[in-house]
Amino acid sequence: MKRICINTTDVMFITGKSERQSRNIINDIKDYLGKAKHQVVTIKEFCEYLGLEEEEIKSYIK
Repeated sequence: MKRICINTTDVMFITGKSERQSRNIINDIKDYLGKAKHQVVTIKEFCEYLGLEEEEIKSYIK
């Protein structure tokens, strides 16, 4: 089964940022999209926010 949500560990691996910076990126995306604290960020939203190709990122996320 494939995931559609991205987590802090994924962001750390993709961007090379620390855990704290990766959490901040996810929180920035949630603020930008107007999401509540309990809602998740999808891979698509993450890619659109950072200007990355979704297909490239999916190869890193298992």
